[in-house]
Amino acid sequence: MVTQGPLRRRRPRALSPLREHLRDTFWFAPTAAMAGVLVVWLVAQELDAALVRALQDDGDYDTVADLLRFADDAKTVVSAVGSAMMTFIGVVFSISLVAVQMASGQFTPRVVRLFVRSRITKATFAVFLATFVLTLLVLTSYDSTADPRTATSVPLVQSVLTLCMVALSLLLFVMYVNATLRLMRVSHVIARIAAESFRVAALMPVPADGGGAPGLGPVTAWVAHDGQGGVLRDVHIARLVRVARGHGVVLRLVPRIGDFLVPGTPVLAVHGGAAPPRRALRYALSVGVERTFHQDLAFGLRQLSDIGLRALSPAVNDPTTAVQALDRVVQILAALARRPLDAALHRDRRGTVRLVQPVPGWAELVDLGFAEVRACSVGSPQVTRRLVAGLDDLLRLVPPERREPLLRQRELLRQAVERTAPTPAERAFALRPDRQGIG
Repeated sequence: MVTQGPLRRRRPRALSPLREHLRDTFWFAPTAAMAGVLVVWLVAQELDAALVRALQDDGDYDTVADLLRFADDAKTVVSAVGSAMMTFIGVVFSISLVAVQMASGQFTPRVVRLFVRSRITKATFAVFLATFVLTLLVLTSYDSTADPRTATSVPLVQSVLTLCMVALSLLLFVMYVNATLRLMRVSHVIARIAAESFRVAALMPVPADGGGAPGLGPVTAWVAHDGQGGVLRDVHIARLVRVARGHGVVLRLVPRIGDFLVPGTPVLAVHGGAAPPRRALRYALSVGVERTFHQDLAFGLRQLSDIGLRALSPAVNDPTTAVQALDRVVQILAALARRPLDAALHRDRRGTVRLVQPVPGWAELVDLGFAEVRACSVGSPQVTRRLVAGLDDLLRLVPPERREPLLRQRELLRQAVERTAPTPAERAFALRPDRQGIG
């Protein structure tokens, strides 16, 4: 069982679910950028107006006239930037759609979220849209009069700001193309999935003293799901711990992260008292249409398994990609080889268990990482050799009580190869451990 240590462990931040959900959306960054550029434009407009007033108060009308002439020249540039930026946005959007479509067909539809969560993609769209909005705002600041005595504003600072935004847009475009090309390469996609899995595992509570879960006692109440049906994406751990502490109970999450919730089914078991009121549990569980990495320990293995299965399909027939996916499966399982699994215990500030959250066990993770790829790999010696090598490596790492699922997968692979390979030499070749598959 997994327990959370005392005060030395960092408690979950209250805004972490909101932060993760905003990362899974594409509207927040561009909207925030356009709102921010409006504020910056207002400041720049005031600076330009203050500059003109200061020159007029000093009687330096020649300088004001020079600035008006400069503004007329800059207006042409700003207009060209505004029209070109919309074309630029269309090009970037087209590149994104093509990249997403190719990645979805080549790997798995679940990797599309990598493009949605890409910071450089959001930053590029945000800066492009902000630059376009800025050009429109700057064009409204041009004074129709050419008399330096009556001019109220000359968009000098605004024009310089627009040119800076254009330079930033060009830099981000180069970075965006490079990042998009990387995300279309299978090795980088697999590495990103593995990195997300390690991040989820690192945030799981770990035991500080080897203590296990205390006896929870009988269930005294149930809390049913009264929202819309969907996938349980994450739970607000800090809020549930506060609610359980305030009502003197222990809450046990019934479904695992990634399970599909049907309205009316129980989601929380209450131990030691009455169920908390519904309003206290509002927004504690997040339900959506797809799984996310936020608290889902098994989602990374699910995606790697899907990539391996698609690579081994007759339509693709790419065993090297399957081997690359298995490399990361072995790496993830090796990182979890000695970690407590099955449940995560979240404690309040006094060290009392308040929330029990189920997580996949070791046998379930091993089956998720190997079972489906193993079933489809019997005709590819490259994949079977990598499977044997990976299972052997894990057998050397895991404690004795966790060897059984690995031995079972190894035996099932041996039986499948023996049924498929026609000669003893081919069977021996297919079952020879090789971390590269076949060179």
